[in-house]
Amino acid sequence: MKKIICKVTYDTDASELVMKKTSGEFGDPAGYEESLYKTADGKFFLYVNGGAESIYPKEDIKRMAAKKAEEWQANA
Repeated sequence: MKKIICKVTYDTDASELVMKKTSGEFGDPAGYEESLYKTADGKFFLYVNGGAESIYPKEDIKRMAAKKAEEWQANA
């Protein structure tokens, strides 16, 4: 997925997957995935996707500050 946020392009195909978290089982309408990515220039973003009843009912990309990315990884 690719998304432009504040004139910066975040692209899952062109970035490094750092870590992935899942909640629920495959097919669970409340289940979801969060995948942390790092761009070539060091920016972090979260790719999210989930079931219709989850906190992420649509796939999306959310930018993330480096400090927040560290905290997200520590809480895995």
